[in-house]
Amino acid sequence: MGIGVSLLLATVGAILAFAVDYRLAGVDVTLIGWILMTAGALGVVATLAIWMPGRARNVPVTRGSSARRGHVTGTYHSGR
Repeated sequence: MGIGVSLLLATVGAILAFAVDYRLAGVDVTLIGWILMTAGALGVVATLAIWMPGRARNVPVTRGSSARRGHVTGTYHSGR
């Protein structure tokens, strides 16, 4: 589930929980709205947790004595 679908779930859930005043026999529309909002929020958190580590910046690795004099040498390492 991507961020777009998660935000859609949260939006529909908020509409059901706060804006809809409709009664169905045996169905609590407000509770369904809260469940959808929770699912949307968890979807955003899960999507960010999965995709954010892949966006790590390359960090220079310094080796040798020239690094002490302010020169950056070596190869770039992704930090993983």
